[in-house]
Formats: sequence, structure tokens, C-alpha cells
Amino acid sequence: MNERTNQYREYIETYLKDWYARFHHEPQSKLFESMEYSLLAGGKRLRPVFAFEFCRMCGADWKKAAPFAAAIEMIHTYSLIHDDLPSMDNDDYRRGRLTNHKVYGEAMAILAGDALLTDAFAVASTAGITDAIAVLAECAGSLGMVGGQVLDIMSEERVLTEQEVIDIQTRKTGALINAACVTGAMAGGASEAQIAAAGTFAGALGLAFQIRDDMLDVIGNAQELGKAVGVDGSKNTFVRLYGLEKCEELVQKYTEIAIDALSAFADTGYMTKLAKSLTARTV
Repeated sequence: MNERTNQYREYIETYLKDWYARFHHEPQSKLFESMEYSLLAGGKRLRPVFAFEFCRMCGADWKKAAPFAAAIEMIHTYSLIHDDLPSMDNDDYRRGRLTNHKVYGEAMAILAGDALLTDAFAVASTAGITDAIAVLAECAGSLGMVGGQVLDIMSEERVLTEQEVIDIQTRKTGALINAACVTGAMAGGASEAQIAAAGTFAGALGLAFQIRDDMLDVIGNAQELGKAVGVDGSKNTFVRLYGLEKCEELVQKYTEIAIDALSAFADTGYMTKLAKSLTARTV
């Protein structure tokens, strides 16, 4: 499992570095420096791993999913840069080091995020799969991640219902996981049934992942996580809604739903182990 994960991560790291290495001679080099500061800062690279593995589980060369894996990581990075801004979450650290705006200033951080989002579609277009680009756009935009962020901001002054919390998290966190799994499957030539199954897996795993993330904000270690903990105490998290014990039950429930959806694919041992490890993580 670790060998395959490392292979996927090393490949996407090289792919992203090579994509932007071509532009270092451009006069707006400070922009690329800011973009790469966040894009190449490491992280779990989970979304690219999902894209590669779903492509492989459909029987194709997993590298066919690379344009989508890269595009999703660029979109994810732009969202982190913007989330950290003073007008949003106002965070000083991300992945154990200063956030983008703390190093490059707010204006450059905003523009770096804008550029990463736009460039993502240039990368994705190289795969030549129009339907997959449409999925990517929907998951990233007003119906997906951005819409979830808006719902989150609008909810800050009141306590939400269960459905409202789910509405936020399936968009804010789950949408890009969905994009990774579905576009990866599409790059692999998936059937309609497999595309639907990839979406089901992503939706359930995304909820389990976010619930675990909310739990770690309460019980996690800041040094191990590479970010501050306890900052979401007043937000509408799953922990605030259910408490830790119920959250643990829900993590198990949604993990099982995700794993059951993998029956539409062949050779699912790796993805099954990965799903379980992610939803049981302590960092």
C-alpha cells in the first residue's frame, strides 16, 4: 500500500513541478513563486491518489488521470490560500509553515489563488475529455466547493441542523474528493455504473473524512497536524452537532458505505485499505 501511494505522490509532485518550471523566465516570476510556495508545500496529495487509483481500477494506465489529478490539486491549493486570508479564516500557518499571505502579502496571495484556479482548467483540458472538465467545474464552483464555503460563512451566526451541516461539508470538502474519484474513473474509460459508484464512494468517504477532521480539531495534536487545533470550537462542525462518541459511529457508517460502493470495480484492495486508514487517522 505504501509503495503505491508513494508512487502516485512522487509522480504528481514531478508533474506539478514540471508544469510550472516552463514559466520561471516570465516577468511575473513573483506570482509563480507564490503559487509554487503553496502548491509544492507537500501535503497528503489524497485527491491525486484517488484520481490515479480510480483510473487504474477501471483497467487503464493510471497516468491517464494525471491532468485531472494535477488540476484538482491546483484547485485545492487555491482554496487553501484563500481560506487562510484575513477575510476568511485568518490563519497564520498551513502545513507547518507560514501561510501564503504572511509571506507574499494579501494581494499576491489572492492573485496566486486566482491563477491556480484558472490554470487548473488549462491542465485538465490536455486530457481531451470534455465531460470530465464539466464535472471538475461543477465540483469546484458555485454548486460545489465555493458554494459550500459560502454556506459555511452564512452559518457562522447560528447553530445549524444536521442537514445544513451536511450541505456545507458535502460541498466544501466532499466536492473535490468527488471530482478526483469521478474524473479519475472517466479518464480510465469507466461505465456509467462505475462513474455513479465513484460518486457514491466519494460522497460517503468525504463525510467520514470531514467528521474525522472535526474530531481531530478537538482531540488532535497541533504539532502533528501542522496547524492550529481548537479553532473550530464555535463553528458548525459535526462534533458540535453530535459530540465525539456519535461522530465516531458516523465515521464507521460512512466508511462502510464508501467501501461497499467499490464493488463496481476490480482489484479494490488498495482503495479499501486507504479508505480505512484515512477515516481512522490521528493526524
